[in-house]
Amino acid sequence: MSGHSKWATIKRQKAVVDAKRGAVYARMSREIIVATKQGGPDREGNFRLRQAIDRAKAEGVPNDNIERAIEKGSGAGAADNVEELTYEGYGPGGVAILVKCATDNRNRTAGDIRSYFSKYGGNLGDTGCVNWMFKERGEIQVGKEKSFDEDALLSAASDAGAEDLLTEDLEEALVICSSDKLEIVKTAVEKSGHEVVSAEVNMAPLTTVSVQDPDIAKQLLKLLDALENQDDVQQVYANFDMDERLLRDFVNG
Repeated sequence: MSGHSKWATIKRQKAVVDAKRGAVYARMSREIIVATKQGGPDREGNFRLRQAIDRAKAEGVPNDNIERAIEKGSGAGAADNVEELTYEGYGPGGVAILVKCATDNRNRTAGDIRSYFSKYGGNLGDTGCVNWMFKERGEIQVGKEKSFDEDALLSAASDAGAEDLLTEDLEEALVICSSDKLEIVKTAVEKSGHEVVSAEVNMAPLTTVSVQDPDIAKQLLKLLDALENQDDVQQVYANFDMDERLLRDFVNG
């Protein structure tokens, strides 16, 4: 896994929660609204919406909030003018950063994102400045519980169209596939008896930047943490590679 993917995994495993619960609810609701607008309110026919609902439930968002967000996205409720935006730039150490947002106020969002880049030693760039360094792909995190069988997982995932299986991590394996096959591969992995921890379309870096200086690492992780905790931010992607000790020190610090 890349450094950023590993960092996200460590934060999730340790249940690190920096944002207030209300902000988390708002962020998840915007994600559901956008998914509903794009693919409709039918959960069976809208995989992105099902993903958004799963993420919201994992964050403890009440069902009433989820239903209201679906209503807004389908036009049945008082709809927010939510739009998707992407910001690009460089962080400390020359690390490329992509920030995906869903917002009802682009001026607020742009101001916050710009201030974080400036505060933590980064530079917000123009559209397209780093996007070419990433490739969209499906990523399925699979828990290595007692019933984990690498051969069975590889067989099931490959038959469903997966492109790769990474198993070097001690706690989770990573199944990689094209973004359009994510749902099919996820279903196959579940049917093989394995635990799917998460299944998302991510932007994977084509190359990585090694960050091993503790001061630069701390500044970079502060920037990523600030971006991820901004209310309008849905996803943050970065192309760094870092010693796991530095990642854990920051999360535990």
